This record gives sequence, C-alpha cells and structure tokens, in this order.
Amino acid sequence: MTTICEIQHASKTYGSGATLVYALKDCDFSLGSGEFTALSGPSGSGKTTMLNLVGLLDVPSAGTVKVEGTDVSGLANRELAEIRAKRIGFVFQSFNLIPVLTALENVELALQLAHVGGSRRERSVKALEQVGLGDKLDRRPNQLSGGQQQRVAIARALVKEPALIIADEPTANLDSNTGSEILALMRKMNVDHGTTFLFSTHDPMVMKMARRLVTLHDGQVVSDEMAA
Repeated sequence: MTTICEIQHASKTYGSGATLVYALKDCDFSLGSGEFTALSGPSGSGKTTMLNLVGLLDVPSAGTVKVEGTDVSGLANRELAEIRAKRIGFVFQSFNLIPVLTALENVELALQLAHVGGSRRERSVKALEQVGLGDKLDRRPNQLSGGQQQRVAIARALVKEPALIIADEPTANLDSNTGSEILALMRKMNVDHGTTFLFSTHDPMVMKMARRLVTLHDGQVVSDEMAA
C-alpha cells in the first residue's frame, strides 16, 4: 500500500506564553492509498486541524507533513496550492458550489483551476454521470436538492482523479436517508476505483461505514482501529 500522507510529531499551536493553546500535540498519523478512514472525536479535539494539515490548508507549528513522499513543510504557498489543485479533492458539509454556475460548470471549474487541458467537458460530464446526475448537467445549485448538490461536490472532487478526497462532515446538512445514499456512493467510488477518502465526522453512520476509525481527544490520537 502506497502512503498518501504521513504526519510525524506534528503540533499546531495558537497564541504564546500563558495563552498558548495546542490544537494538535505531537501527533503521528499516516494514510495509505485506498483507505476509507474517519477522524472522530468531540468538538475541539483536533479533527479539523488534522484535516487542514493533510489537505495542505495549514502547516504545523512543529513536526513534518509528507504528501506522496514529499516533505511539504518548507514549500511556498503557491507550491502547496498547486498540489491541492491537482492531487487533493475536497467535499464540504456546506457543498460550496458557485450559485451562478451550472452543475457541469462547477465541475469543469475544478479542472480549470488545476490547469488540466484537453477534454474538460467530457471528463466533467462523465464525473456527473458517475454520481447519478447525468440528467442534471444544466441545473444550478438552487435547482438541486441538498443530496444532489453534495453529489455535484463529489463529482467536482473526483473529476481531477486526485490521490485523496477529504470530506469534512459531508452528511451534516443532509437527512439520514440522503446521508446514507451519499456515503454509499463514496464507498462505491472507494471500492470500484480505489479512491482514498478521509472524513471528519460526528455522525455514527459515517463511523460505522469507515474501514478505519481514528479518534482524537485534546489534540492527540487516542485510538486507531481497523474495521473487523
């Protein structure tokens, strides 16, 4: 199994002196290709900070972060942005679609930002068909249900064929039935295409479906369990 991301002795602090706060403290974490892994823990446990380090949205105060074998700790913001654009897909609880663009245009935009040439439209249509929205290409977000908007967000993340998809509370704004459908879709992508997923979640349904559950508390990993 290829290592997608490796975090070694990572800490993230805010403030200084008496006001110093640890969001993460001396954490070790690695993620292999093809994993379907969830980060759990109470609010303030460090889940979002861990996602931000893995997703190259933030850098540690101490320790190292490697993505596909490259130590990214010393890279410039432009270089981090280039890796994010090409190698990491994001799915957010609030969908983050651009309201004035159609479903197809929202997906195409991800390829434009990653400077992917060639048949962007064909790839985007295929990605939307994979998530069951081949008949909704010209719909804008306000013409789609919450579940359909999340499917567009998944297609937008998948279209780049990234090494990793990070999903931050992807079921939080969905009812339980729709959330279950979205999770099943992600799991299918994981099984059929080997797409690596890393979730942050409070949702027991996500924790149950995860093949690996990593629990954080007070900025530290306290449990790391594989599904039976």
